[in-house]
Amino acid sequence: MAPNQEWRENKAADFLQLSKTKTLLQSDELYQYILETSVYPREHECLKELRELTEKHPRNFMLSAPDEAQFLSMLLKLINAKNTMEIGVYTGYSLLVTALAIPDDGKILPMDINREYYELGLPIIEKAGIAHKIDFREGPALPLLDQMIQDEKYHGTFDFIFVDADKNNYINYHKRIIELVGGVIGSDNTLWYGSVAAPPDAKMDERIRYNRDFVLELNKAVAIDPRIEIWQLSIADGVTLCRRIS
Repeated sequence: MAPNQEWRENKAADFLQLSKTKTLLQSDELYQYILETSVYPREHECLKELRELTEKHPRNFMLSAPDEAQFLSMLLKLINAKNTMEIGVYTGYSLLVTALAIPDDGKILPMDINREYYELGLPIIEKAGIAHKIDFREGPALPLLDQMIQDEKYHGTFDFIFVDADKNNYINYHKRIIELVGGVIGSDNTLWYGSVAAPPDAKMDERIRYNRDFVLELNKAVAIDPRIEIWQLSIADGVTLCRRIS
């Protein structure tokens, strides 16, 4: 049997179900162990409340995984991030993670086309006492990023930028935020349910197939970008970190 054919037979059914999970771990029991042992016991009460609220939402597949959130929180503290940006907000779970991790005088510039989703989580964000750090902008991110690029005072000023938005614009976001970041870019879903390693004709969910090529485009671009060094993590659905070095 040809290798690709064998792969398709073993994985076809998996790709039809992948959109229901937020981790690439093959063992549900192992993932649950991680959550219950090291994630949930340390999860801020407002993060827990917002996560549980979002899990009931019809589009809950957009929610960041809690173990990924814990990792990002530690990363932000390790790099002493203070001025941050987030492209793609949804109900604000990862936004709240960032706001809790940065200092009290830190700032977050979150962008999303849908304010309605953000306002679902806003009461919990306000209850956490960190709303003063947030300058939410409603609308497409690319025009705002273009405006910021034209003003040199923004160049290299962001310590951390997190991207978890429309995959068809991932490469366009990268081309712009690379001018604005002085620290680290985090791009979510860069293993895209494992589909990035699939043959082109593998059977998979339509949403996964549609976005797969856009994620592959970003992965190829950052791998050869001399301005950054990268680290692709197999946590959650894949997170790529890009550190600006020149």
